[in-house]
Amino acid sequence: MKPKNLPESLAARGRPRNFDRQEALVSALGVFWRRGYEPASLNELCAAMNIKPPSLYAAFGNKAALFLEAVNYYEDTFWDATWERMLKEADLHQAISDFFCEAADILTSQSVPCGCLVVLAAINVSPDSQEVYEAVKALREEGRGYFLARLKQGVEDGQLDKNEDINGIAMTLNTLLEGMSIPAQDGISRKELAKIAVQAVKLLPRSSKA
Repeated sequence: MKPKNLPESLAARGRPRNFDRQEALVSALGVFWRRGYEPASLNELCAAMNIKPPSLYAAFGNKAALFLEAVNYYEDTFWDATWERMLKEADLHQAISDFFCEAADILTSQSVPCGCLVVLAAINVSPDSQEVYEAVKALREEGRGYFLARLKQGVEDGQLDKNEDINGIAMTLNTLLEGMSIPAQDGISRKELAKIAVQAVKLLPRSSKA
């Protein structure tokens, strides 16, 4: 769930010496997560990363490129394996239940700011940041794509009837996932947030053959 084929204007343009790129990236991720993309200033980012503006530009290109690289890191670290497990679980209802339970774990993790970076950090992106807006929008739509792929598999396996509105179900599940970030940011417990998994499964109709 990460943006592909970034434009050249967002590509990294070099790497200064004596610079721990990943450590700096994690620090920037924390700033974006807490502040959001637009409010996060270059001064805040540089202070958190312990580098000067020229080093930031040399390593990442610009603020937009830094943000998108942080998003990539976030997706790789926290979500890629979770989506993969959902797609591989043979039982559709178990797959959705497990996914939302894992999502509750991720979104309430104490090792990182709570809530989803893609949802919370880029809700209000100005027209001046169109490249960031389009990239993050694509990520959110990709989540729906994962759900739709799993539902299509459910139809093929006979766990869902062929006449079910799987596009609507996929959009509903993805909207539910995105909505979990708000109570997570507000400090809801993992146990309470995981209750959504039970309700998510109830959204799945049972096959008439079952």
